[in-house]
Amino acid sequence: MPYPQTPPALRLRNVSKTFGGVRALKSVDFEVGQGEVHCLAGENGCGKSTLIKIVTGVYTPDPGAEVEIFGETLTRITPQRARALGIAVIWQDLALFPHMSVGENIAFDNMVGLMPRLVLPGAYRARVQAVLDRLKVRLDLDAPLNTLPIAQRQIVAIARALMGQARLVFMDEPTASLTQSETDALLDVVRALSADGVAIVFVSHRLAEVIDVAQRVTVVRDGNLVGVFPTKGMTQYRLGELMTGTSHEHIVTARDRSFAPMVLETDGLTREGEFADITLTIREGEVLGLTGLIGAGRTELAHALIGMTRPDQGTIRLRGDVIRPRSIRDAIRAGIAYVSEDRLSLGLIQPQSIADNTVISVLDRILGALGLISRQQKDDLVGKWIAELAIKIGKPEDAVSTLSGGNQQRVVLAKWLAIRPRLLILDSPTVGVDVGARAGIFRIVRQLADQGLAILLISDEVSEVLFNADRVLHMAEGRIVGEYDPRQTQIPDLEGRIYA
Repeated sequence: MPYPQTPPALRLRNVSKTFGGVRALKSVDFEVGQGEVHCLAGENGCGKSTLIKIVTGVYTPDPGAEVEIFGETLTRITPQRARALGIAVIWQDLALFPHMSVGENIAFDNMVGLMPRLVLPGAYRARVQAVLDRLKVRLDLDAPLNTLPIAQRQIVAIARALMGQARLVFMDEPTASLTQSETDALLDVVRALSADGVAIVFVSHRLAEVIDVAQRVTVVRDGNLVGVFPTKGMTQYRLGELMTGTSHEHIVTARDRSFAPMVLETDGLTREGEFADITLTIREGEVLGLTGLIGAGRTELAHALIGMTRPDQGTIRLRGDVIRPRSIRDAIRAGIAYVSEDRLSLGLIQPQSIADNTVISVLDRILGALGLISRQQKDDLVGKWIAELAIKIGKPEDAVSTLSGGNQQRVVLAKWLAIRPRLLILDSPTVGVDVGARAGIFRIVRQLADQGLAILLISDEVSEVLFNADRVLHMAEGRIVGEYDPRQTQIPDLEGRIYA
């Protein structure tokens, strides 16, 4: 094992950070060895991002903090100093340039950096190729970045960090949008970097991969250090307990809804190149799980149901009536709501307020006598959903971007529930959401089903649909290839237990 070494890549002691009287971090210690893969774990809002921003010079810690990077004690860190020391952060949104080439993205910081200058075409190619060779990957340096799948964009972001001679790399939710095979490939890259002496701080809500790839895990809860634990012998269940301070019981909640009135029926629904011959039903109060690998056609099917695309053939019936939604507005009028897997770009308008995001789907329902938005009706509606979904906010006027991932997802739910839908489609509703917030979201899903709402729950995590759906469909290569009753289905989890 490549650690411990002297000096460590990073050593923090007594780090606190206060914002306007609120202590986001409270005397936290954190240490990462050279060549170590170390997980930083905790719920959204626990202080992980604050800690990373202190190390990278974005924030200044409160007085009394001790910071040591590669044996050098620092009294003040700036982003420039952190970068010079070999610290890099790969954020979840990657911060790349979609219309520039792969090679230009990798070379950008190193060739331009803080002193913009003319760069001859091709001057950087040999160095970029050397970095990719180090990662043992092949990419077309001239390909526009926006033509690459997300897994290869992650590699571009890692290569850009290495181009800058990074020795300590923070990875924020690097696998959130990857398939299992892509995740496995990325984790192999992480292990290779570790073996090459690069220290990796891995942040992920997918606890199985945390235990798989990291040697140690530091758990932070509500700004406090819970402890530092070896991942050998650690279980997902125990790690979830440490992160939240509570136990989250995994039990099958499936019920028989075969007697309930039919809400959605599709017959032979087909869209060339995306999905074929999709025939399914969802009844009132039923949660139908739809699982399969990313790329199996699940999201494409959801887009057809919500009117974002049009099927080539087949029929959609809602409450017995044939519908042909040609736009999202058509689907909303019919009573279909859709929570997208990409809440940042498709689910929310980040700069706008929590209140505005909540009512945006029902503006026509809160108009006053003069055709203007009624402030009272808006406040009443926003207050209702904040209370019903237990959304933790400061003020309704705050930008929705100020909320944690779990609370942002609840705002998306509120926006769609406000239309009073007959069918709710949830497409990967827990992407980028921590373990505690996940449990809260699924409690809401069950409550909505108990109130009679028909729900299509799409997820590539088998455990999510097993524990939270009444029936499960398996989709592969655009077709439904299996149907399962969770009460009669067993899967081994990664801790060796069998859930039945």
